[in-house]
Amino acid sequence: MSEMDWKQARETLLYSPKHGYDRISDGDRTELESYCAAYMDFLGKAKTEREAVIRAVAEAEAAGFRPYDPAQGVRPGDKRYRVNRGKSVTFFVAGQKPVQEGVRFAAAHIDSPRLDLKPRPLYEDQELALFKTHYYGGVKKYQWTALPLSLHGVLALTDGSVLRVSIGEDPGDPVFCVTDLLPHLSAEQMKKTLAEGVTGENLNVLVGSAPLPGDTGESKRIQLAVMMLLHRKYGVTEADFLSAELSLVPALPVREVGLDRSMIGAYGHDDRVCAYAGLKPLMEMAEPPVHTAVCILADKEEIGSMGVTGLQSQELDLLMEQLCGGTGLRQCYASSVCLSIDVAAAYDPTYGEVYERRNSAMLNYGVAVCKYTGARGKSGASDASGELVARFRRTFDRADVCWQLCELGKVDAGGGGTVAQFMANRNIDTLDAGVPVLSMHAPWEVVGKLDCYMTMKACRAFYGME
Repeated sequence: MSEMDWKQARETLLYSPKHGYDRISDGDRTELESYCAAYMDFLGKAKTEREAVIRAVAEAEAAGFRPYDPAQGVRPGDKRYRVNRGKSVTFFVAGQKPVQEGVRFAAAHIDSPRLDLKPRPLYEDQELALFKTHYYGGVKKYQWTALPLSLHGVLALTDGSVLRVSIGEDPGDPVFCVTDLLPHLSAEQMKKTLAEGVTGENLNVLVGSAPLPGDTGESKRIQLAVMMLLHRKYGVTEADFLSAELSLVPALPVREVGLDRSMIGAYGHDDRVCAYAGLKPLMEMAEPPVHTAVCILADKEEIGSMGVTGLQSQELDLLMEQLCGGTGLRQCYASSVCLSIDVAAAYDPTYGEVYERRNSAMLNYGVAVCKYTGARGKSGASDASGELVARFRRTFDRADVCWQLCELGKVDAGGGGTVAQFMANRNIDTLDAGVPVLSMHAPWEVVGKLDCYMTMKACRAFYGME
């Protein structure tokens, strides 16, 4: 063989992933920055699943979406949405073909790890007022200490009214925090494992320290002062915590990361970065797709997709049954394809010992495609068929999408799952893909801008999949 023959053979026969920035066009670079700026704005205003629903609906309505009314039916090109109990939402654009001939589902989740308030959260100890919390999702508890936190959620009152709460996001707002033990007195704490050093019951949030002027009572002076402030602002009593849904999340703004501004740092990338990537192409859809395109933004993924707003509920089945006109739901599912868009673990060289380098997602190499997730022996996984992976390869390559195939980490290092298994259980061919993330589930996660953009571009191509 000549030198050129060897070079050609190497390029043709061997597979070597390429850095995304070595592949994208000037047009992609321009659209990338515009898309990421819009995503950063969205994420900064959507720190809980309820807020994500509100923001997503507002953007979708501006793009022509309207609430779905089963009595009115839909025609090709109609843009509709349905909110499920304020915490999940499904958007769709009606296609040219009947839904019984298949749908293109993009399924993401909009809940993230956080600290939820307990039903009776407020207490006073040594003249400090604190909230008791119950962490939600998979967290490293020590990461939530000595961190500015904001309070988000709703107060549902017995008169039927629901009050929205957001304290700590505006520059003039106070913030809250979980205190940590000073190094000078932490000798015993430092002997413990990271998992034991801070316990769930120690995630108590500091909310006040001053009594009401003139209050010389013997007990609960600080607690009463805090309740007086809440009563003045919201008209509530301590009993109203019993029907509240309040959470503490990091009071940190969304920021560009790195001297080159090639990354985005924020709370809640998992999984709102994929949720926005699935929604954006629907909002921009000018012509009716061949197959109805559906974007599901689900709740409760971080705790198993349980409950009425999780993807194991029958809400999706009800919606699709209505779109099917009461007949052919099973045929619809059997003919459909789902892209389960959830984040992947980006290779971190600082902790390289838990990754298998050849099969890890790299930052800014494009959307990370996972044939299967799960733990160790693929437990809890939806293992896509080779035929389905080939179908997606063809779709992404034709649309010039930068993509990479990956696993979560080393086989016996741990693992995790997505909503893919719950879509696959409906007899829907399903593949996982999403944005690689550094510091996943931490209060401050990092993603690459190119991966964010390519995940959106992948969803755009998917909605038009043959």
